[in-house]
Amino acid sequence: MNLHFFDGGNALSDFRIRQLLPRLQAVNAAIESVRARYVHVAGFDAAPSALELERLAALLTYGDPAAPGAEGEVIVVAPRLGTVSPWASKATDIARNCGIALHRVERIVEYQIGLKRKLAGRHQLSKDELGAIAALLHDRMTESVLARRDDARALFTELTPEPLAHVNVLAGGRAALEQANTDWGLALAADEIDYLLQAFTQLGRNPTDVELMMFAQANSEHCRHKIFNAQFTIDGVAQDKSLFGMIRHTEQQSPRHTVVAYSDNAAVMEGSTVEVFQAKSPTGAGGSSASSYQKNTATRHVLMKVETHNHPTAISPFPGASTGAGGEIRDEGATGRGARPKAGLTGFTVSKLWDSAVSKPEHMASALQIMTEGPLGGAAFNNEFGRPNLAGYFREYELQAGGVQRGYHKPIMIAGGIGSIDAGLTHKIEFPAGSLLIQLGGPGMRIGMGGGAASSLASGANAAHLDFDSVQRGNPEIQRRAQEVITQCQALGTDNPILAIHDVGAGGLSNAFPELTNDAGRGARFDLRAVPLEESGLAPKEIWSNESQERYVMAVSQESLPLFEQLCARERCPFAVVGVATEARQLVVGDVDLPLPPAGEGVF
Repeated sequence: MNLHFFDGGNALSDFRIRQLLPRLQAVNAAIESVRARYVHVAGFDAAPSALELERLAALLTYGDPAAPGAEGEVIVVAPRLGTVSPWASKATDIARNCGIALHRVERIVEYQIGLKRKLAGRHQLSKDELGAIAALLHDRMTESVLARRDDARALFTELTPEPLAHVNVLAGGRAALEQANTDWGLALAADEIDYLLQAFTQLGRNPTDVELMMFAQANSEHCRHKIFNAQFTIDGVAQDKSLFGMIRHTEQQSPRHTVVAYSDNAAVMEGSTVEVFQAKSPTGAGGSSASSYQKNTATRHVLMKVETHNHPTAISPFPGASTGAGGEIRDEGATGRGARPKAGLTGFTVSKLWDSAVSKPEHMASALQIMTEGPLGGAAFNNEFGRPNLAGYFREYELQAGGVQRGYHKPIMIAGGIGSIDAGLTHKIEFPAGSLLIQLGGPGMRIGMGGGAASSLASGANAAHLDFDSVQRGNPEIQRRAQEVITQCQALGTDNPILAIHDVGAGGLSNAFPELTNDAGRGARFDLRAVPLEESGLAPKEIWSNESQERYVMAVSQESLPLFEQLCARERCPFAVVGVATEARQLVVGDVDLPLPPAGEGVF
């Protein structure tokens, strides 16, 4: 890789400096200033020309010039090694559109800590103090601290992927599964371990890491709502309905104006007849590439959705809440055969902002951090996607009970919104065998591993490094492009090439594709090598189960592929044909063969 460094502008506003300086001085009173500048690291597959370097330097000149620095300690903060930052995704795309043959450009921040005085022969700041300062300057979930800027070359290191791994259940029995459960943060319950032990013993083979990771995410609290679907006994009387059953019972008894409830990514309520003014795209591969705007009368129903994003917001409030808002937006767009998100809301429930007596794990954010950073993250994703965040709330709550202080050190973060959907597209089509299974949106990365399973664990019960691995990152621009493709597809009405669609959330492709095919009563064959990836070195379980954001999965007929490809090219939105639907209810993922239950009985 041919790497070039470009100094950038100022990375700290005066307001941010005023916020940071007292916190830094609490570490060492000798600190009198803090400055920061952006440094860009550009990687080329071949040696760039002088003109390319000149163009790239011009692109990377933005913002206020960096202030000259005094002597002091230097701390470099880079995107988390092994990941690709959202900034890099956008900046690289812009550079390529400007004719620069760039592999990728990343941005790091070089902080300079100014001291009041310097002692001869040694630095004033100890190793522990530098560690405490670094903790204040970076987000462990999305960033890494480096000793010097040259270490940022590691961002471009090509990694060798790990091979498919097996857990030796046949020889190690239950203990082998329990060890994998701990090592990988699978959050398997005792009865789930019993089930897996029995199943693979009967099959006479050992489970792969792909199967175990997929099983853990698909059966997590986040995806299957095990507690809400549990049987309840109240005052010694067994209830005939689970908590979720009780909630559904309300709609069953009074379903007025309900079109879709509890069966898709968002609920649909009866709307009204409206006049629609929208672009009509060509309906054939040989048609004109131009679009004309036409007015027509149509019935549009109302979408509504609310979901939680608690674990990511507790670990890293800004990106956690940001991806929570992004996931809710995708749920709206992936309802029926494609819909339109319109407006959003966010809500937060936390412990006391000040003087909280609730003890929390060290690597989780405080209530004050959550409330100062989380709402900004949720609003930022909404704004960059192009959907207003119109409403929200927050509550703080703690309770002293039985000598124990209880509160929300794992917050409740609510992401919600409303949208609209064409009345003729509210239900997915049970697509036939031979339909193409497509991933639309961004590439896969080594992020969001085990995020679904993490929701099944008590706060702090998981290892810190697994908690940080489990949270995603957001790229609203790519999600906007994907939504534009969906919007153009649904504007075609009966000619919509999308037969069925799901968003990609907890469990990544390992949960989204099985849900898509299971709902249609089909099986599927998948080629992991066809999944677009942003980085090297991903193991099969990471390709199949990572929770990279801004992705959708859908079924498209083979004859509709040229039209779909044309729409993706126009919106500059990546997509890939990853699999094909089969009549046999069996999932084949590369060399891994997974049985599916009878239609209508769920994935596992």
